[in-house]
This record gives sequence, C-alpha cells and structure tokens, in this order.
Amino acid sequence: MKKFLVFLRSLVNMSDHLDYDGATLYIRKNVSFKGPNVIILTCAVFTAALGLNINSIPVIIGAMLISPLMGPILGFGFGLATRDNALVKEGVKNLIIMVSVSIVASTIYFLVTPLKLEHPTELLARTIPTIYDVLIALFGGIAGMIEISRKERGTVIAGVAISTTLLPPLCTIGYGFTLWKWSYIIGAFYLFTINIIFIALATYLVAKYLRYPVIEEDVQDESATKRSSMKPSTVAIILLIITIPSIFTALRTIKESNFKMRVSKLITENKTLTGTFIYEHKVDFSSKPTKVELFMAGDKLDDVDKEKLYSDAEKHGIARSQLVFREDATVSREGMSESELIKDIYERSDLQLRALTDSIGTLNTRLEKYRREELPSAAVSKELSAQYPEITKLVLTKGSSIDVASESSEEQIVAIVSSETEFDAETTERIRRWLSARLERSNVVVLQDAKQLN
Repeated sequence: MKKFLVFLRSLVNMSDHLDYDGATLYIRKNVSFKGPNVIILTCAVFTAALGLNINSIPVIIGAMLISPLMGPILGFGFGLATRDNALVKEGVKNLIIMVSVSIVASTIYFLVTPLKLEHPTELLARTIPTIYDVLIALFGGIAGMIEISRKERGTVIAGVAISTTLLPPLCTIGYGFTLWKWSYIIGAFYLFTINIIFIALATYLVAKYLRYPVIEEDVQDESATKRSSMKPSTVAIILLIITIPSIFTALRTIKESNFKMRVSKLITENKTLTGTFIYEHKVDFSSKPTKVELFMAGDKLDDVDKEKLYSDAEKHGIARSQLVFREDATVSREGMSESELIKDIYERSDLQLRALTDSIGTLNTRLEKYRREELPSAAVSKELSAQYPEITKLVLTKGSSIDVASESSEEQIVAIVSSETEFDAETTERIRRWLSARLERSNVVVLQDAKQLN
C-alpha cells in the first residue's frame, strides 16, 4: 500500500513541471487591454455575433479562440491568491472595459444585420445556464491555470476558452438589447457571471495549491489586506447563492428531458394503432400541466384505441389529462399499413394542392373575362361629352331585363345621362345608337336624369 501511495504521488507530482516566473509573466502580460487586444476583441465580438446570427458552431468556436477575455479573469484570480492588489484592480478594470466593448459591439451588429432567424438556437442556448455551466467553468479554470503553470505550455488554454463560452453570452446580451428581451439579457448575463466567478475561483485555488509566492508587503498594507479580505465562510455563502438558480434550471432541464424520453417511448410503442398512425407529436412545457399533442392520420380513434393510449401513457408517468388528440388529418382507411398511411397523407396533400391550383386558374379565367366585359365608362363619358357639351354626368351600368310574364331575362346596358337641357327623342336615340356602336352592344337603353333637369 505504501508503494502504491508513493506511485500515486509521483503521478500527480507537479513540482518538476512548474514555471512560476513564466506563469506570472504570462498572466500579467495578458491582463492588459491596450493596442492589439482592443482590435482583436472587437474582431472576436463581430465574429461571434456572425456565428450566433447564422447558427454556425465552427464560427463561434473560432471567435472564442481569438478572444482575449480570459486574461483579466485569470489576472483577477491570480492577484487574489498572491495578494497582488494592483493586479486585482487592473484585472477588474480591464474586464469591465472588455465587457462593455463586447456588449456595445454586438448590439450594433444585431441592430444593423438584415438576417433575422426564426429559431436562433445558438443564441437561445446562452440564455438558460445550469449547474453544468458552473462545473464546466470550475474544471476548465483549474485546467487552464495548471496549463499556464507548466514549463511547456500546450493547447489546453484554447480548449478552456472554447468550453467556458465567455464571449457568446455577451453577444447574446447585445441581441437581447436589440429586442428588449429581459429574459435573454438576464439569462446571458447570469451565464457570463457564472463563468468569470468560477474561472477566477479555480485560478485562485490552483495558485494557492501550487503555493505561488505572495507579494511582499509592509505591515500597514498587510493589515489593510486582512481587514478587506472576506472570510472563507462568507465566500462559500456567496458562491452558493450564485449557484442556486443554476441548480433549479438544471433540475428543470433534466425533468423536461426525461419527460420527452417517456413521450418518445409512448409514441414508439403506439406508432400504428388500428387503422391510425401517429405521424407527429408536440410537447408544450409552457402549459400547466404539460400538454402532449398527438397528430393522427388514418381512421379516427375509437374508444378502445384511446383507452390503450391512456393506459400506456400512465405506465410512462404521463397523465390522461396531458394527452391531446389532433385528428384533423384522419379519414376512413381500413386495412392500411403504416407506409400506406404515410403515402396516403402525401397523396391527399398533393390532391389538395392540385385542387387549389385549379381553383386559382378558374378564378383567374373569370377575372380576365370580367375585365374584358367591363364597361369603359371613363373613356365613353369623355367621348360623349365632346359631342354633347351640355352633358354633365354619365352613368353606365349592366343589368338584366326580365320579362315578368315569362320570367325570362337578358343582359341590358343602361346609360343614365344628366344634362343642362332636356334632350328630345331624336337626340336620345342618336346617343343610344352611338353607345351601341361604341360598346358593341345592341341592348342599350338611354335614360335622362329627371332630378338634374328639375
């Protein structure tokens, strides 16, 4: 056992692999936010915003790799561990500036981008942090600090930058400001807060574990540091308060995931019933209780099949009141297999599409016919008033002339003429003949507006 313990210690021993001076220099150098880091962060923000906007995971990963946000966070945690107050202040100051720049730049991007996605999944994924994000930030921060402390640094820092997702939540905050969606803003800010706190905590713990030298201070500064430092119990309580919401979110996510799995099992076991096929389902967690909509095709469900579904649902922990049957697509189809039912759905959809196309064609034909038969009232009134200047108004309308005795009818064109003087019978007939020739219709009747004459 003694040899085994010695072997384990030799496996985790890091004394021969540490470079305290190099790690300290690396952290101090990357805390600053000047010169190239300003341009790099701005480019990283726009790259991340583009990736989130088009739901491109590779682009988002690339943005996280080039982002310099890790520097101030590591500097803050390392400064606390080594009692380097100047480093702590510089880390906090530069982090605030970087966060402000990131939010402003991402807000500008989402204000001007013409691309609006119906389902921005990558953006929405940063609005619901869970306890798993806390663990990722903690373990990622531990790995990152150990990597910085090594003599030969590898690619761990890049992996930490990707896993802890610092930049995408800030871009999501900018997206939330463009929509004034406080749920997006608060959720993304909470995720970012979790990341920076637990990365800094991991940096602090590793620096203490590896016994980095504390900055030499005089007695007055040391006493001031002790007065300003918080007790471990106070720190633990603050961390617990911060993580409590993420625990509840994780529990809700687990509950919803398990419920979806039970619904999927229910659908798999009852995909095809007697002449009925469940072709789609939808789970609505926003309703209380959660609703499960089942979209059916084929025959309408009888009482026996419904009872079977209810019974199987209860076996999977789904209450009867949670099932909602959508039978809009059901028809009478006996003796059809699952594949035949699916084929039938597509065929019916195709027939409905053809019927709609035919209806549109018929309506277009009727509309064209109506346009051809439409009376050119404006043109006729101008031409007629040029011949008879005393005409002040002309009404042209189509109607039907009905014989009361035989109840037969024929189309009739009625022209109502308003003039300053009364036309005699010969003039009225002349106007009628002209209108018949102009409209190419023989059944024209001309009337004078008696009110106008009075």
